[in-house]
Formats: sequence, C-alpha cells, structure tokens
Amino acid sequence: MTVSRLFSLPLLALAPLMLAACDDAGTVDGVANGEAIPAIAAPAGTVWADTVEVTPEGGYRIGNPDAPIKLVEYASHTCGACAGFAATGKPVLKDKYVSTGVVSFELRNLVRDPIDLSIATLVRCGAKENMQPLSDQAWASLEEIFGTVQANQSLYEAAGNQPVNQRFVTIAQAAGLIDFFAARGLSADQSRACLADTAKVQAIADASNKQSEELKITGTPTFLLNGKKLDVTQWPQLEPLLRNAGAR
Repeated sequence: MTVSRLFSLPLLALAPLMLAACDDAGTVDGVANGEAIPAIAAPAGTVWADTVEVTPEGGYRIGNPDAPIKLVEYASHTCGACAGFAATGKPVLKDKYVSTGVVSFELRNLVRDPIDLSIATLVRCGAKENMQPLSDQAWASLEEIFGTVQANQSLYEAAGNQPVNQRFVTIAQAAGLIDFFAARGLSADQSRACLADTAKVQAIADASNKQSEELKITGTPTFLLNGKKLDVTQWPQLEPLLRNAGAR
C-alpha cells in the first residue's frame, strides 16, 4: 500500500478502529505443555529487558535474541485492543518472562490508517531503545490523540492535498503528535524530519503490507509464538500459552 493510498481510508472509522481486535488469528500448532525452561543469564552488566534489536522484518525486539520462546505482536497504533495489551499485559510480560532470557518480545506494525503510520514513524525516529516505550505511551494516550484529531479535522483533511513529504507532518500536527513526542524527548525538528522522509515512511507501510499478506494477518493485535499464529488477543489468554511453552 502506498502512502497516498492510505488517504483513501476513512479516518473516522476511528471509533471502530479503537474497538477492533483480530478477525482471524488462526490457531496455535505445536505449542505443547513443556517443562519449565531454566532462566538464561544476560551478559555481564546487561539485563534482558533492556536489550533491543531491530529485526530483519523491521520489528523491534526486546530480550534475549536467542530466547527459546519468541513472541511477536503485530499491532496498530490506532487499535484499542493493542492499547489494552500494552497497558495490562506488557508490563508483566517484560518483568516476569522477558527478564529471564527465556522469552523475547518483538513488536511489528500492521498499518491501518494515516494516524497509525504517523505514530509508527515517530516511535522509530530516535534511539531503538525508545521505540517500544514510546509506542506504549502513545497507546496510553489514544483517546486524547483521537480527540485532538477530531478537533482538527479540517487540518487533517487538508493533508491529503499536500505533497507527500509534507502530508505526515500535517497529520502529526492535526493529531497533536509533534508536541506529544516533544514532551517525551523527541524534538519537533526531529519529528518533522522523520515524517518528511517519504522513503522511510513508505518502507514501514510496505513492510506492513507484505507481511500481512504473507502471514495472512487480518487484524490487530495478532500474536505469533515461535512462528505460529495464536487465536488470542489479550494477556489472560496469552500467558497460559507462554507457560505451556516453558516460560515460568
């Protein structure tokens, strides 16, 4: 999907997007009841929960890169169910499971609309260690961001008629994202430069489109456990599957 094509998606549409969860996440094969896997020590002077790598798929992974249990989430920044997982599941996931070196957690984007793509771009704009924390903070402020867009609807709509390298700057202004990220350490100049980098923005959209087609991912959040799609969308159902796989 090109960045121009995204503007044919109705933004509001935002209320349904907030409530949407995965439509067809498939089932989990090969996740058996396993024995507890012993904790794996991090290299001296490091902790697994602060270890971050960008993967070949364009995701951001925290934890032991060689963890025997690999959890991937496909998420949208305008998805209320994704916001719910970030608030209620992810802190436990990091503190209880990623910290042991047994589980790694990778966040990948499935882009749904221009606001989503703008946030996905901005959380990648600074240090790689900031991507997941900034994503979580944006999800925590999702209603506020939607309210700001609603109040600046004319500015948002005007973005569709601008040159591509200006569109996402205007969208971010309409959503209050420039100020939002400036308050979290990303300067306004940094944000504008990243949003004006059309190649970078397009690469995020392209990765989302390619991977969603290849993996038949139709909604968010969608979780993969050691490469297998799960049919759960929230932590109370996900944690037992991690434990069955050997996480304790």
